[in-house]
Amino acid sequence: MDRTVKPGADFFMYANGGWYAKAEIPADRASTGVDFRLAEQAEQRTRDLLEAAALAKAAAGSDTQKIGDYYASVLDEATIEARGIKVMNKVLDRIARLEDGKALSELLGSQLRADVDPLNNTSFHTDHVLGLFVEQDLNDPTRYAPYLLQGGLGMPDRSYYLDPAAPMEALRTKYQAHLATMLRLAGIKDPAGKAARILAFEKRLAAAHASREDSADLTKTNNPWARTDFAGKAPGMDWDAFFKAAGLDAQASFIVWHPSAVTGLAALVKGETLQTWKDYLTARALDHAAAFLPKAFVDEAFAFYAKELGGVPAPLPRWKQALYLTDDALGFAVGKAYVERHFPPEAKKAIETVVHDVVTAFGKRIDALDWMAPATKARAQEKLATLKVGVGYPDTWKSYEGLNVVRGEALGNFGRAELFEYRSRVKKLGQPVDAGEWAMVPQIDDACNLPVRNALNFPAGILVPPNFDVASTAAANYGAIGATIGHEVSHSFDDQGSQFDAHGRVTNWWTAEDLSRFQGQAGALAAQYSAYQPLPDVAINGKLTLSENIADLAGITAAYDAWRASLGASPAPTQDGFTGDQQFFLAYAQSWQSKEREQALRMALATDGHAPPNYRVWTVRNIDAWYAAFDVKEGDPMYLPPAQRVRVW
Repeated sequence: MDRTVKPGADFFMYANGGWYAKAEIPADRASTGVDFRLAEQAEQRTRDLLEAAALAKAAAGSDTQKIGDYYASVLDEATIEARGIKVMNKVLDRIARLEDGKALSELLGSQLRADVDPLNNTSFHTDHVLGLFVEQDLNDPTRYAPYLLQGGLGMPDRSYYLDPAAPMEALRTKYQAHLATMLRLAGIKDPAGKAARILAFEKRLAAAHASREDSADLTKTNNPWARTDFAGKAPGMDWDAFFKAAGLDAQASFIVWHPSAVTGLAALVKGETLQTWKDYLTARALDHAAAFLPKAFVDEAFAFYAKELGGVPAPLPRWKQALYLTDDALGFAVGKAYVERHFPPEAKKAIETVVHDVVTAFGKRIDALDWMAPATKARAQEKLATLKVGVGYPDTWKSYEGLNVVRGEALGNFGRAELFEYRSRVKKLGQPVDAGEWAMVPQIDDACNLPVRNALNFPAGILVPPNFDVASTAAANYGAIGATIGHEVSHSFDDQGSQFDAHGRVTNWWTAEDLSRFQGQAGALAAQYSAYQPLPDVAINGKLTLSENIADLAGITAAYDAWRASLGASPAPTQDGFTGDQQFFLAYAQSWQSKEREQALRMALATDGHAPPNYRVWTVRNIDAWYAAFDVKEGDPMYLPPAQRVRVW
């Protein structure tokens, strides 16, 4: 803490200022803080598991053999160096042999891979020109649907190509130099000229992409297309060839999340020269495989993607790179071993009690709303009653049967794992929906809401001190992990979640009056955050971060109610001179302890659906109990008159 700062001046610095003044961001990181410390702990625990697996005499085909050999293969830099760029020959030769639009369409279809959840992540990035997400159908909860997502950009977002601001223009120049270096390292002729043409191509592709705000707007993304619609709505691509190569030729319908991107992509298939496509696909293939290529490629990828875009001055040690890559490929196999060692049944039971209390408190807040009609409250309570909460780890573990992992074949293992994951997703089409399937591996410090399944995941990696500590006070635990639980619960009822009913179907279950009142409060919160300016030339995009800001506010209020209810008739005990209320809000503020580099902050402000952590703490401005706890009065910088405090739930 920094007690020289008044709580009402900057509550983040009051709670974290002492740490912030001394904190140094590690050279291989873009930020530091609570999440960094939890990640470090999880990484070390995971490293121990992977190194033991790599040394074990495990049975062929077992999870232990697969995670051990995958990890060891990425660590084996000597073999990677010896094989050199030859491991890319098959991919690069196929690109070089492209003869016409049909062959190009087939190649693009064969490159389609599984991608992240666009309903839960506004900062997703698809490495190939399109990504596939398979999830419960927005319009029919009895079945899975294939979702097509925009992709194909080497930089994080369309704004990096189209924003005329000087910092973005400088990054475009550096990106072009990066492309030229990667092509030169691969022995490609005329790397500078090709890099310029690739950047120009990606600008045209970016111009067709949807913005981050539009990507979070279901009225713009829920676009069911019949398989027969593609030729008319997106002419230029040989869609028969594309879908056959993707293994989706029998699929009758799709949800096209980004129709302008699909249409724009198809137009580029027809309108761009085949040589431009070859150059572009070569560069994307090299970037995609860089982590598994010789050190010169790894270093160049780091120099642009981590150093220039994220401001990270030094690369991660190789073991951490290997750990992340193994997690990406075999995350649930790693997670199963992780929770057996680090998440005992009593921890799961204790967290489930907090979950129950917060869900109960949220239900009481719904009942107490004076602006919501009784019929809408009944639908909201139905949704709350059917909410499926997963704590720690899934009830059924994902199987990796059929995935072949060969020690010494780092890039081959990567490609096979990507294809295995993609085919696993495609196999779900036509199968019954598994509402208990997890979207997150257990060993990470994170949590999520899955709106189409009306489900939550709280992995074991986040359920540790300081987020949750059995030795801490109830006030601190509810202020930290309780607020996180409330945050995820509230996503079922925010500007996104309120569009889904109890079964995950997209439907308007609010009256027009209810929706108007809700949107009014949401608009006020968006305006509140848009007034914050983390950098002299960049403000927070309150619309982009709205869902997360609503969840922060609703989550902390529900957690506060749950904590007070857990006391029963007993008074809250003091701790180190702090009242129970003060402990609660301090724990919340310290759960967002963070410090980041300017480049990383700039990238987050452009692409991330979350506000910077210090401004997430500022949500307490809207909570009456915070004012009373810290004697915040008119004239303090964080003070808001009661009428201006946003009260969504």
